[in-house]
Amino acid sequence: MARKKIVAGNWKMNTVPAEGVELAKAVVAGRSEVCECVNFIVCPPFTHLSQVVEAVKGSDIAVGAQDCATEAKGAYTGEIAASMIAALGCKYVILGHSERRQYYGETSETLNKKMAQAYANNLTPIYCVGENLEEREAGNHFAVCKAQIEEVVFNLTEEQFANLVIAYEPVWAIGTGKTATAEQAQEIHAYIREVLREKFGALAEECPILYGGSCKPSNAAEIFAKEDVDGGLIGGAALVATDFLAIGKGF
Repeated sequence: MARKKIVAGNWKMNTVPAEGVELAKAVVAGRSEVCECVNFIVCPPFTHLSQVVEAVKGSDIAVGAQDCATEAKGAYTGEIAASMIAALGCKYVILGHSERRQYYGETSETLNKKMAQAYANNLTPIYCVGENLEEREAGNHFAVCKAQIEEVVFNLTEEQFANLVIAYEPVWAIGTGKTATAEQAQEIHAYIREVLREKFGALAEECPILYGGSCKPSNAAEIFAKEDVDGGLIGGAALVATDFLAIGKGF
């Protein structure tokens, strides 16, 4: 079974609603230039999820949120429940992004709760794993990724795992201009798939694993050509519709 090819755009804390709608419409307008085999996902800030869902209506572009709360509802000021995201028409949610782990102290315990909320509301998690520069230079990148998978993904049922996307983020390559080589990307993606195989067997062959570190039009084709790289979780380049679409042409 061929794995899904996915190009997901993480807009992070960028764009106000009007800009987000304009960006989404530009992606829709250029969508026909890219193979239908590529699945595009855009993940705007919470404030304009509903408007972006409306802007992509009628296209095959899916919308995801950048995070969700650990709880279903209640007295959690400022939090956004997975049910609220799903009610807007979102299909995906990014969980465990390195910035959430680094700046907001998210742990595997936190992420297990968020994963449960995502699945309870029929959202597909894009679960992020990856090492920082210190961990990479110490040769601990395999161990870090393995722990992040074992502590969260291994708690999923087979049915849940079949509805999961994993994104490998070399934290040292996010926003720094540094990029893992295509060979480095393949090496760690193949390792992640091997770890998944330990728990889920042949199902691991069907799990899309995205590369998430400074992927852009100039290097997408080289990275996507690798056997275990199934697409990208795109940051900065996702804020320019032509660049985002051009990355999709990398397959």
